[in-house]
Amino acid sequence: MKKVIGVYRNHNMHWVGDGFPVKNLFSYDRLGQAISPFLLLDYAAPYPFEPTNEQHGVGSHPHRGFETVTIAYQGEVSHKDSAGGGGTIQSGDVQWMTAGAGVVHEEFHSPEFAKQGGLFEMVQLWVNLPAKDKMTAPRYQALAAADIPRIEMDDDAGHIRVIAGEFGGHHGPASTFSPINVWDGQLKADYETFVHVPAGHNALLVVLKGEVAVNGGQKVLDSSIVMFERDGDTAVQLQAYQDTQFLVLTGEPLNEPIQGYGPFVMNSKDEIIQAFNDFNAGKFGEIPVQSAH
Repeated sequence: MKKVIGVYRNHNMHWVGDGFPVKNLFSYDRLGQAISPFLLLDYAAPYPFEPTNEQHGVGSHPHRGFETVTIAYQGEVSHKDSAGGGGTIQSGDVQWMTAGAGVVHEEFHSPEFAKQGGLFEMVQLWVNLPAKDKMTAPRYQALAAADIPRIEMDDDAGHIRVIAGEFGGHHGPASTFSPINVWDGQLKADYETFVHVPAGHNALLVVLKGEVAVNGGQKVLDSSIVMFERDGDTAVQLQAYQDTQFLVLTGEPLNEPIQGYGPFVMNSKDEIIQAFNDFNAGKFGEIPVQSAH
């Protein structure tokens, strides 16, 4: 079995804008190369929003040098960016935005969700881009729930959805710049399953909800991540004490310097300064304003 090298839990919530109450479960400023090519994961645990006609979310802000992946569990998010990407994601959908050379985007609760109110639950993951691809043209992938392969476990024990990479012969719809897997799973209480991750990849288990034993011993609660040694072993055993919602993230480490500041993640300080200069010079473009009909 893969050796566990760390378990980290964060119950502290902070707001991103006025629409995303999140717990930061990991970030590169603390864990660095050990989680490469992943940079950061924020979990917006289920949170009730009252019906409103106001816009809740995050207004126009820039990114460069990486990708943002938003997984919708409950609620809806509408996205618009300066590269012309956009759309609304609903429960089960995933939005994969490549900031690349630079993009300005905004993320708000959809008007329909805002009007109805209800529980809101999302994950946002940041995936680093290799140095050679950091200045790639921005792009937007809207991955509908219906297009994400869902593999049912035996005895109706749960399922795994393949968002990126490959699991059990099924390939995820996301197109990526380096070899990664993003698997979104549920395991019911009192069941167990084995997950095999590629040798040589950095691997993370993210436990969003529930409670699980890893490899027969390590007990892991909600809002936690488990880091594994990058060894030849590929098997991870999960045993659920409660109904558990989890993600498995694996990736080939980039082994490149990580220099980040706010919304930019590059390889050097000079590139960060350049990113600010380019943004201030308007080179990231702007979000097209829709005229009122």
